[in-house]
Amino acid sequence: MPGIMTLPEIKVPGDIEEVLYSVKAKNPAEPEFHQAVQEVFDSLRPALAKHPEYRSARLLERIVEPERVIMFRVPWLDDQGNVQVNRGFRIEMNSAIGPYKGGLRFHPSVNLGILKFLAFEQVFKNSLTTLPMGGGKGGSDFDPKGKSDNEVMRFCQSFMTELWRHIGADTDVPAGDIGVGGREIGFLFGQYKRLANKFTGVLTGKGLSWGGSLIRPEATGYGCVYFAAEMLKSRKDSLDGKLCLVSGSGNVSQYTVEKLLDFGAKPITLSDSDGAIYDPDGINREKLAWVMELKNVHRGRLRKYADHFTKAIFTPAEANLDHNPLWNIRADCAFPGATQNEINAKDAANLIMNGVKLVAEGANMPSTLDATRMFLDAKILYGPAKAANAGGVATSGLEMAQDSMRLTWSRDEVDNRLHQIMIAIHRNCYETAEAYGTPGNLVNGANIAGFLKVANAMLDQGLV
Repeated sequence: MPGIMTLPEIKVPGDIEEVLYSVKAKNPAEPEFHQAVQEVFDSLRPALAKHPEYRSARLLERIVEPERVIMFRVPWLDDQGNVQVNRGFRIEMNSAIGPYKGGLRFHPSVNLGILKFLAFEQVFKNSLTTLPMGGGKGGSDFDPKGKSDNEVMRFCQSFMTELWRHIGADTDVPAGDIGVGGREIGFLFGQYKRLANKFTGVLTGKGLSWGGSLIRPEATGYGCVYFAAEMLKSRKDSLDGKLCLVSGSGNVSQYTVEKLLDFGAKPITLSDSDGAIYDPDGINREKLAWVMELKNVHRGRLRKYADHFTKAIFTPAEANLDHNPLWNIRADCAFPGATQNEINAKDAANLIMNGVKLVAEGANMPSTLDATRMFLDAKILYGPAKAANAGGVATSGLEMAQDSMRLTWSRDEVDNRLHQIMIAIHRNCYETAEAYGTPGNLVNGANIAGFLKVANAMLDQGLV
């Protein structure tokens, strides 16, 4: 029939290839989900060879299917009294080791395929944290940028009016993600409390005075740097004095810069959707505080940085450019913290050519499959997102624990627990990579270690 895309009939023989073919056939027009499944399955070959019981139980087929997909309309009124309609989602991917856990993303790019990729990644990331959390993800194609606080509140209340019946402290615990910060979490929680008539730890990223945890806003960025430090330590090196490229300028990137400064590194870039700034003098604490006020308080654009700090260079984003100029600057380390697939093969080549010896992913799947393969072939230190950026969800898990016990831990205690979790994640990935014959390949280590814990739990729980 015209207009319907068909896949070629030829299949590559072999269990993994057949499951991948099936994933693409059953989930058309979801390239990010296909990419995430391909990346994990490519790593699992040695594990499946050693554990034939996973194949006989058809675990691959089961683990790529969400346990539940919730999709709903979100009607709301804008400030002019006009009715707006967005689409809401929650992907409850896998609960084998705990309640579903994963963020909500509010961004125009949100669709079913992107959220399925994020939920699939979240399953293995949460498995690596050492905490009992399953994987999920959700969000909406709503764009909070440029909206008033009242418009955001009305949208969040409408969104939660449908979502609340599907979540709970022991069922599914959403958090923030792109477009969902403290403001949005507050509005969402208030509506949940009103509808459910109970005060419970159903969301993480809450305000400190009403059940939140210290270090939660900083956790993904801090954790990424802790993971990078462990990678360097494995080669008897450190972050001290290293020139570092950081993309993005939201929470993840801001606190990556802050923790890099703590380790004596010199961050020199940041970016947003308008373009990137390069500051050859480095982004020190004074400049970082200025960026935080610009982005978090005034919700301004990063191009103003170059007006304020005159030695900095601002490069506008060009949609038709086949590479990102931010990744074409001489440096020692790279911390992609913006969004998925922001590093393509040409960017990877530029990073390697410009002397980068470490890539630690703060964003979710910021490197394409080709870029990932280039990093691994070049044998640079490469920390995949599901390991390197697991600090955010790990601290969400710590927030859940504090909520359950009605306790509040000190900043130092939460930070120390986060640091120890990131050390444990690196050790697990490093040792698993060695045990399965690919020493130094933390992609394989992360994917296999994350998969084994979930797979064994699924086997123990029967055909569910």
